[in-house]
Amino acid sequence: MGRVSQHHQPDLERRLVLELARVTETAALNASGFVGLGDKHALDAAATNAMREVLSQMQISGRVVIGEGEMDEAPMLFIGEQLGAGGIEIDIAVDPVEGTEVAARGLPRCIAVIAASHRGGLLGAPDMYMDKLVVAAPAAGKVSLEYTPAQNLEIIAVSLERKVEDLTVAVLDRARHEGLIAAIRACGARVKLIADGDVIAALAVAVRGTGVHALMGSGGAPEGVLTAAALKCLGAEIQARFLPSSDAELKRCQLMGIDCSRVYRTEDLAPGREIVFAATGITDSELLGGVRRFAGGVRTHSIALGYATRVVRFLDTVHLEADGARVNIRV
Repeated sequence: MGRVSQHHQPDLERRLVLELARVTETAALNASGFVGLGDKHALDAAATNAMREVLSQMQISGRVVIGEGEMDEAPMLFIGEQLGAGGIEIDIAVDPVEGTEVAARGLPRCIAVIAASHRGGLLGAPDMYMDKLVVAAPAAGKVSLEYTPAQNLEIIAVSLERKVEDLTVAVLDRARHEGLIAAIRACGARVKLIADGDVIAALAVAVRGTGVHALMGSGGAPEGVLTAAALKCLGAEIQARFLPSSDAELKRCQLMGIDCSRVYRTEDLAPGREIVFAATGITDSELLGGVRRFAGGVRTHSIALGYATRVVRFLDTVHLEADGARVNIRV
């Protein structure tokens, strides 16, 4: 990622990076009231409604190009939805709650997440599944979704100056991944099974010190585009292939110009010259703390990224109650 030229100042990023963090913070705060209560639809609705309300007040002309909701019949910010009070034209990829089921059960790795770019800067695609491979920056451009897990693990190990036996691979805990899990373990690498949340797992791959070195397996396409937006900002890589499960999904892909035989790379999924990504923890994960309530306020932990500005912000934010409330803040 080179220097920002004097002819292209990243105006979109400077204007939106903190605004989008406010969007995910609001969604996380509203969703947090339903964590552990067992009602994933109420949790998703709380975050979705909050996110829509904040976006509708922003000085943007936003269009959702890939959103969550259709696969699990949840409330959604739907593909094609127009958001904002008017202003800079942007495309939006969004998942108000990544990990609704785990959050409803009070489990870790749930976030509110959004990405934005100028029109055409994020791939518009159906809400369906895709096969994914995520690696950190040192292995970017060296691995391939066409290789076997063993081949990719060897490349990752060499790139990270480790042994294969020292690698940990995040994989969604699904029956469809039994063969993949067996193949990874046969190489001597460890598998970290995750109940949900492959965006935050992918971010953990891109950030050193989290103990996660790759992500493999299939998951949602909205999460794939969101992951690409974040990884482009961080110099890491995602490769993905769309996996239609029916003739109807295949037709939708064809109508939206998606080639299901093609391996899409980070730049294909997030081609924008300016990209903003933001995520806020709802429950704890490897990278972000969840929403914490205390006497007199609430604390959130977020990450906000800008591609052209080369900015990575970790935001530890205290939201105080009304004036006069007794506040007990611990650091």
